[in-house]
Amino acid sequence: MKLEQIINQPVIETARSTLRPVRRSDSGLLQMYAGDQRVAQATSSIPHPLPPGAVDNFITRAAAEDRVEDVWVIDGSAHGESEVKGVISLKRLDREQSEIAYWVAPIYWNTGIATDAVPALLAENPLKNKTVFAAVFQDNPASARVLTNTGFEYIGDAESHSVARDANVATWTYIKRLG
Repeated sequence: MKLEQIINQPVIETARSTLRPVRRSDSGLLQMYAGDQRVAQATSSIPHPLPPGAVDNFITRAAAEDRVEDVWVIDGSAHGESEVKGVISLKRLDREQSEIAYWVAPIYWNTGIATDAVPALLAENPLKNKTVFAAVFQDNPASARVLTNTGFEYIGDAESHSVARDANVATWTYIKRLG
């Protein structure tokens, strides 16, 4: 069975990229970018160093029919750029809510990739959410700007465990109501 046959996620076109389900062929670029310490430390879930098999396991989880998180690759190939510029996801919560998360490859930092992808995913609203939450580490103000520029409202401080840092890290928490 091909991976593409079991994914039931929409492909979303943005002005600068295509948000599409993860493919096995993304493994090498995902390994390279997610294995970058700067990327890992900006997330709560990516370990550093990246252990063998971690990316393959990630791809398998992203393709599972019973997954709790829908994951899209931010693909720039239609615009003459890399097939993997980053990743964006929606983790299902209860009561028509999700948590959005994203990371961008360092080569594309400060180029507006996330600012393009986040509103496109929210506009498509593939999970038919009424509310979307987000949390960013307080030492990552660029990600916070993406959220506020997309209409998210700050709702408070918290903390989240970073696997790469092996520590709890202060976060800013946001909410956006859809429809």
